[in-house]
Amino acid sequence: MSAARAREPGELFGPRTALFADMLSVGLATAVTCLPLVTVPAALSTACAVLRGSVRDRPVTAGRYVALLRRRAWAADLAAGALLLAGALLFAADLALAEAGLPGARLFAVTAAVIGACAAVVGLRACARPESGAAGWRAALRCAARDAVSDVGGSLLVLLALATAALCAWMTPPLAFLAPGPLALALTAVDVRRSGPAASRARVKTSGTCETSETSETSRERV
Repeated sequence: MSAARAREPGELFGPRTALFADMLSVGLATAVTCLPLVTVPAALSTACAVLRGSVRDRPVTAGRYVALLRRRAWAADLAAGALLLAGALLFAADLALAEAGLPGARLFAVTAAVIGACAAVVGLRACARPESGAAGWRAALRCAARDAVSDVGGSLLVLLALATAALCAWMTPPLAFLAPGPLALALTAVDVRRSGPAASRARVKTSGTCETSETSETSRERV
């Protein structure tokens, strides 16, 4: 994004503070959309889509966020949100049982934590995938699982971003309304960094469907 670019209609900040403004606006909009809980996947996926558009010099505005949010397939999004909520409740119940002092509780807690971390990485990377807003969540999860295995460094960055957002929200609760912005930016950066020429060639060889879906999403964004 050029530093000399004029301010677009609807942008609240100038180009010099564009990145900071993007995180603030997207974070607030995502936090509000996440309030019903079952809308978390859709909200985070839309935030990533908006930030991904900024790579192609599309302004990040609340209007664009709302526009993309309205175009989503909400039946699938709410089903994904319900599944996420059920998984989170099950994970919390498992940890509560582990803390009750049952035999093998420590090993069970470690196993549950590893499974939860892997599920969180795949889920978050699925939100950053273009398929989550176009081809559907099944395709997004399939591509995210492949990315999580083939890009271990990116998966560690996703875990670090999630831990940082959770820690900031825990230490300063008001930051919970801003945390989704940096988190979505980190997820988008991890996904976009694999879109270079070398990464694209590797993904075509191992995941042609995912590459095709991303290309179709790019074409749809330009329309």
